[in-house]
Amino acid sequence: MSVTGAIVVVAVLAAATLVGLVLKARAGRVRATTDERTGGWDLAGVTPQPDDRVLLLQLSSPICTPCRQTAAQLTGLSAEHPGLAHVEVDIAERPDTARELNVMRTPTTIAFARDGRELLRVSGVPRRRDLLAALDTELTAPR
Repeated sequence: MSVTGAIVVVAVLAAATLVGLVLKARAGRVRATTDERTGGWDLAGVTPQPDDRVLLLQLSSPICTPCRQTAAQLTGLSAEHPGLAHVEVDIAERPDTARELNVMRTPTTIAFARDGRELLRVSGVPRRRDLLAALDTELTAPR
């Protein structure tokens, strides 16, 4: 292999490593949204129960391994915290929902307030502490 070829290989490997590190750092990060989108409960196909304050809508796909971890985590959170509801939607069965919400990757979790406002988004497995901190105001606000 020539010196030029070796430099090209090293540069490609360095670039791929950098892209991988950036994507890993972004995974699971809670992002507040300024989207005026409403109707999250309708998109999930559920009606809020009297005690429900926040819907955690998880968009998954059948071949997604992190989706199982996300589902277990969100199911546990909804069991531990009154006011949280969790619904998982398989985008293979309902691609229209993913399109409407502009979801390009699974798992993606979108939190909706009781009135249907989009509160936040998480791509990848959510960081439990960050997710609860971001939802604290909505969960503790007086009704």
